[in-house]
Amino acid sequence: MTTVLVIEDDSSLRRALRTSLRARSLEVVECATAEEGLVLVADRRPDAVLLDLGLPDLDGIEALRRMRSFSDVPVVVLTARDRQQDKIAALDAGADDYVTKPFDVEELLARVRAVLRRVPRTSASPAVIRIDELEIDLARRQVRLGGEVVHLTKTELALLEQLVTHPGKLLTHEYLLRQVWGQGYGSESNYLRVYVGQLRRKLADDATSPRLIVTEPGIGYRWIGSD
Repeated sequence: MTTVLVIEDDSSLRRALRTSLRARSLEVVECATAEEGLVLVADRRPDAVLLDLGLPDLDGIEALRRMRSFSDVPVVVLTARDRQQDKIAALDAGADDYVTKPFDVEELLARVRAVLRRVPRTSASPAVIRIDELEIDLARRQVRLGGEVVHLTKTELALLEQLVTHPGKLLTHEYLLRQVWGQGYGSESNYLRVYVGQLRRKLADDATSPRLIVTEPGIGYRWIGSD
């Protein structure tokens, strides 16, 4: 049975979607927060996601970016935001389609069927990456080393996410700065040196004999850790 995950904080809309989807013989999993939704994507591996952008704990665009770090599940965004910039931002973050509230349920279901047909499921990065005693849970944004929680800042987590989801690939200074700090950055390589150094210390990765992060002098960094 096809499973659809509904991430929507409006309980009445969630109930209506649940009824409509189940009437079409679709299995429904639902939640009201982005954090719970990310965990359900990793644990339940739904066939499609309906994602509200106005969630109480995390903006839907950021939730979508995080989801794309470990899953290629088709996502249809549901939102009351009708500006063109919001639509572009959602699509750039990895949405497969975009439906503005209020919407016709039949049209929404047609869009869900369409993304299921046209979006091939490929091998996305695993939600949990394990390397010896190191465990990186991308959905829960948790890192453990030897069973103990490693406390990372939001920036350190974002940088680590970029590295581990591109294993073996050389990521340039410019790319990492723009992905982690924003489009206004690109030449501040000193930021990267500081944060990569902090990551190495926290992950017990020796810069002189690295097992996780390799420095390509003057160019960027490469994640060499493997399961």
